[in-house]
Amino acid sequence: MTRTETLRVQRYLREKFDNEDFNVKERRPSDGTAEVLLDDEFIGVVYRDEDEGEVSFAFHMTILDMDLPSTS
Repeated sequence: MTRTETLRVQRYLREKFDNEDFNVKERRPSDGTAEVLLDDEFIGVVYRDEDEGEVSFAFHMTILDMDLPSTS
């Protein structure tokens, strides 16, 4: 992902979730992905996909069972 793309995705996440604490950081070396952080905590990866000239971005977030609150 380019720097411009990471900034656009970051802006989208901030606006969509009304939260300025989202940060999207390019990976080096660039492999078409970027890390997504919330309050400086890694929460997922954004993947860039290009198919027939159309570009899309997929956000993947893994939630560990041990991180989930218990049910009451």
